[in-house]
Amino acid sequence: METKNTFEKQHLLSVQDLHTSFFTDSGEVHAVNGVSFNLDEGEILGIVGESGSGKSVTAYSIMQILASTGKVVGGKILYKGDDLTKWNESKLDKFRGKCVSIIFQDPMTSLNPVFTIGNQLIEAITLHTDKRGAEAKARAIELLSLVGINEPERRLKQYPHEHSGGMRQRVMIAMALACEPDILIADEPTTALDVTIQAQILELIQSLQKKLGMAVILVTHDLGVIAEMCDNIIVMYGGRICERGTASEIFYNPKHEYTKGLLRSIPNVKDMKQRLVPISGTPINILNLPKGCPFCARCENCMKICLQEPPMEIDINENHKASCWMNIKTAFEGGSI
Repeated sequence: METKNTFEKQHLLSVQDLHTSFFTDSGEVHAVNGVSFNLDEGEILGIVGESGSGKSVTAYSIMQILASTGKVVGGKILYKGDDLTKWNESKLDKFRGKCVSIIFQDPMTSLNPVFTIGNQLIEAITLHTDKRGAEAKARAIELLSLVGINEPERRLKQYPHEHSGGMRQRVMIAMALACEPDILIADEPTTALDVTIQAQILELIQSLQKKLGMAVILVTHDLGVIAEMCDNIIVMYGGRICERGTASEIFYNPKHEYTKGLLRSIPNVKDMKQRLVPISGTPINILNLPKGCPFCARCENCMKICLQEPPMEIDINENHKASCWMNIKTAFEGGSI
């Protein structure tokens, strides 16, 4: 009889072969296709990819906040070993905010313009904790101070339009931290902000992660944003993971042609005269996915097999994996597979 290894490590979050689709008038949109990864306590995980790569849909699938046309059609999402795709709405309501919180990408539209900052922040606190009245207000003031907002008591009485984009994003972070969740998902938290404020927000998230000990999933389209912040990075394209590894492996030893293309498009501060090389072609149409590698139509090194078969994920080393036929070819020629 087969026995289960009781010493196998249980991850804080384990996404296993996740498939998420949207059902539209034009057909089924396969937004996420077989994504798997683990997240442990205190880890910062970066998920990188251009628009349409499936990174935000992966985050929304974890939170179970997909649009009405969206559905998780396969796989598991295990939170402390329990598959939350099988939970009812009542259990999910307790899970959201208390166990996992999310910072949405646009602070300009995430806050309701007709309610004060205090009204919205206190509502989040009373909804997910047992604090009421003066206790809830005191907690709101504490959270605003935690995220670096000056005169927090006065800010509670103000409306969103009375704050800058950076201040509004700090309010959104405060709301996400109201229950001190185990996992914080930051979905493009710096998209609508200027460069200086971007750095401040990322430093704030990093310092709060260290102070509170929570795990963070940082979703972004910009590899440069997370260069010094993430422990591990996942690169997505066409709803699939094309490469994953530690930050140093991804930046200094990229093994997927898409990752290499992303890195070539980042300005080099040491050589500002160096010409940027954009990724050729247009993003993939996920209504009509290719049989082979999702990136094949835009890849300069595309081979015949790339058009016909999706590449399997192979180990580059113990801290690095990639799904690219170029690596499989190199490994085969070297006799390692």
